[in-house]
Amino acid sequence: MALPLQKICRPMGSPQQLFRRPERTSNFQRLELVSVNCGSVGIFDSGFGGLSILSALNDLVPQEDLIYFGDTQRYPYGPRSLDDVKEFASQISWFLVKEYDVKMVVVACNTASAAALNHLRESIPVPVVGVIDAGVRAAQAVTVNRSIGVIATVGTVSSGAYQRRFGQDDLLVTYQSCPGLVEFVERGETYSEEVLILLRALLEPVIRSRADTVLLACTHYPFLSRAISDVVGREVFLVSSAEETAFEVSTMLGGESLECERDDTGSIRYVTTGDPFTFMKLGSQLSGLTIDSVRHVDVEYLVTNYRKV
Repeated sequence: MALPLQKICRPMGSPQQLFRRPERTSNFQRLELVSVNCGSVGIFDSGFGGLSILSALNDLVPQEDLIYFGDTQRYPYGPRSLDDVKEFASQISWFLVKEYDVKMVVVACNTASAAALNHLRESIPVPVVGVIDAGVRAAQAVTVNRSIGVIATVGTVSSGAYQRRFGQDDLLVTYQSCPGLVEFVERGETYSEEVLILLRALLEPVIRSRADTVLLACTHYPFLSRAISDVVGREVFLVSSAEETAFEVSTMLGGESLECERDDTGSIRYVTTGDPFTFMKLGSQLSGLTIDSVRHVDVEYLVTNYRKV
């Protein structure tokens, strides 16, 4: 479900402001515009969860070049301090800007969005999109009985980010942290008896609240949607923050005059701090995409070159 978008502000003088589409352009100007607009969209997450956004974006805007960064060496972000996650997010964002010249950064991780989104929007010279707002708007729009369950990592729930977004008095919102789910996804186990047992224990408060809508407030959780639906009931509507964010990004590319105008299919490149071969295997399994090449970047390289940029 695509919903109205809030305009993301960026610092004055950012590169994109120099390339607004003029009413008339010379051939040289048009070539320059296309070259800039066909820069890559950078997407990052603590591991494989953000592949849910990557896959959706690849369907929505197939002409765009995409770069996915999975920080699998430092996952999961959920149990870490928000200051640590903010530092990780800053390092990766600047890495994507400096080394790949991305035209937009998508923070494809709820914990990183909660910890670092405002900081990144103030410091990174390209538009930065998080995953929280789009999911909240979608959940508010689809609930009928005004009872919503929000399931997320410990870090996301404790940050208060979703509590601040849900400010309506007529909504009953149940927040439930779900430790252990990310780890299942990261090893490629998305439906098993062990997964169902953990979900039944974790989601009991959401079931008791009689929520008719559950917001999957972690980009790993869409990979568990079948198991989650079996536990909470098929009549409960599942809202994916990942899919809603992909719609927001695709709309924003057009609204910010950043969309790539070409008939060819764009490329997808992958970077990880973990083992590239594991990334290729599990990433392909989870996303349904063919991942046959992954760049490895040492965490120490990020810390040395992009700390406090």
